[in-house]
Amino acid sequence: MNRKPIGVFDSGLGGLTVLKELHKALPNEDLIYFGDNGRTPYGTKSKETVIKYTHQDINFLLKQDVKMIVIACNTVSACSYDIVTKEYDIPIIEVVGPGARAAVRNTREKHIGVIATPATIGSGVYEKAIKDILPDAVCSNKACPMFVPLVEEGWWDNEITEAVAEKYLGEMKQDGVDTLVLGCTHYPMLTKVLGRVMGDNVTLINSASVVAEEAAEKIKEMNLANDKEHLGKIKYFTSDSAEKFKTLAVNFMNEEIDNAEKIYIEKESVEAK
Repeated sequence: MNRKPIGVFDSGLGGLTVLKELHKALPNEDLIYFGDNGRTPYGTKSKETVIKYTHQDINFLLKQDVKMIVIACNTVSACSYDIVTKEYDIPIIEVVGPGARAAVRNTREKHIGVIATPATIGSGVYEKAIKDILPDAVCSNKACPMFVPLVEEGWWDNEITEAVAEKYLGEMKQDGVDTLVLGCTHYPMLTKVLGRVMGDNVTLINSASVVAEEAAEKIKEMNLANDKEHLGKIKYFTSDSAEKFKTLAVNFMNEEIDNAEKIYIEKESVEAK
């Protein structure tokens, strides 16, 4: 029995899609979520900046005495995962691998589209992960930098968001992708719009549930599970307004959130501990 919580972090609200699935898959585990809303989006930042932010985010969660960290951010997974797994002696789960595997399982014509932040697309991490499994896959990639601020603003299904999606995805739709990876944990909040734009014949891949399954397997494998009688609780932190966070987060989690707390993440060390 291990009563320590699991730490989850993202550049903002998007990681709540992963948090929600983790809570379903691991109902006995306490969860701590940090959303770096004050510095979102990560996807338009340099790799060096993303790595710096990653260290600060992880170091904050380590102060909360977590037993595992889930990177609920594709940009961090693409830019920092290989680095931090070598620097920290704690299990770390990321989102790219599970998403790539789900895409390969679902594609019919081996033509997979990936939409993500500029940093994730620029890294090529999804295409590499997909081709490692399915070498003859055709990958169409598109950076969609405006999607994250639209989600953070709560504009999940309106004419402006749909117009942006049409602009971003028009060429990919014409190319005939049959599977589309939502390569940013913010993007599932745009599922209705993305589904309308791409059409019923395109399968949308939200890796959140697959990530939760992987975390649950790791918890079992490493004997880190909490008491089965324990009812897991979630604690929230943000680097921006706690009130704004609570107002928007309730729509992700489908429940009232009353314990969000603002922290000053810039004070955290930028080095591994």
